[in-house]
Amino acid sequence: MKAFVAAALIWATPAAAQSYHDIVAAAEGFNGIALVAKGRHVEMIESVGSADAERGIPVTPTTRFETGSVSKWVASIVVLKLVDQKKLDLDAPVSRYLPDYRADTGARLTLRRLMSHSSGLPNEILKARQADPAIRGVEREQMDAVRTYASGDLAFEPGTAWDYSHSNWLVVKAVVERVSGLPYARLIDRLLVRPLGLKDSGIYRGDSAQTAGMAVGYAKLGPAPERKPNPTPDFLAMAGGYYTSAPDMLKLMEAVLGGTFLSAASRKALLTVEMPDQHYALGGRVRVEPVGGHPRELAWNDGSNGGFRMVARRVLADGHSVIVFNNASYDHRKLGELASKLLDASYAPRLAQ
Repeated sequence: MKAFVAAALIWATPAAAQSYHDIVAAAEGFNGIALVAKGRHVEMIESVGSADAERGIPVTPTTRFETGSVSKWVASIVVLKLVDQKKLDLDAPVSRYLPDYRADTGARLTLRRLMSHSSGLPNEILKARQADPAIRGVEREQMDAVRTYASGDLAFEPGTAWDYSHSNWLVVKAVVERVSGLPYARLIDRLLVRPLGLKDSGIYRGDSAQTAGMAVGYAKLGPAPERKPNPTPDFLAMAGGYYTSAPDMLKLMEAVLGGTFLSAASRKALLTVEMPDQHYALGGRVRVEPVGGHPRELAWNDGSNGGFRMVARRVLADGHSVIVFNNASYDHRKLGELASKLLDASYAPRLAQ
């Protein structure tokens, strides 16, 4: 039997709240949290199941979750804040910021190409981790990681094709840390966490279960829970090292997509699709999909790592948003379907207040 914890503050009518609850309750095997909002107003937030099954700790509205590849979208926001501060240029050659990087490719690569996975830089970190799982979680100094995993010959001319390569983000992180003079975790705190008043967000390293307030990632729950950690070394923090809670994720989405946290030019850059066949912009996707019976343009972000899965969607025109986290290896397709049903429900006529 599922254990549900409803949020204390919701803006939905009782009928709408029941509709949301029924949708979450029907998602067999779901363990995590679901949030629906209109702009900054939370319509529903519902927690289901265990954050830490062995210790009997339930999921609550402030439970922290790994975001997986949504870390790339967060990293793009950090880069664009530095662009707004005139410290970075999306279209300058990487060699301007990393003169010690491989000279021939450094002159051809830009942050825009790296952040849209259109650089041609091969995913050597993935190949290395697949060949030797023992290196997962092994720390390296950032430029050492760049030289080892992100300095290969380009697979194609930058901007001509798309390849989802974690190695891109090793170079971006090296640039950001070199220009700012700060470790990425401290930069996240300075540029995002403190200005936005985020209470449950930051960068973890290694096994995220060692971070206070974090959910544990599981391969399965049940009578004998099986953990599924996938340690993230600090040099991969931009690719998958960000953690947050559902309310904090909403606050970030509202500030960036519905507010003035970024300049108009940087917000446009974040949402401009660079690779149309993949709907890929900078660090995330922008798609037009049917929502509530009409085609709508959405910021579209998905992430996974170890036992964690997440989906975040926001309709750009009016701020209808859904955020769903799971920490028990829930099928990502089913998680997307759950998110879609909740977002559709936010447009149902019975929600008029």
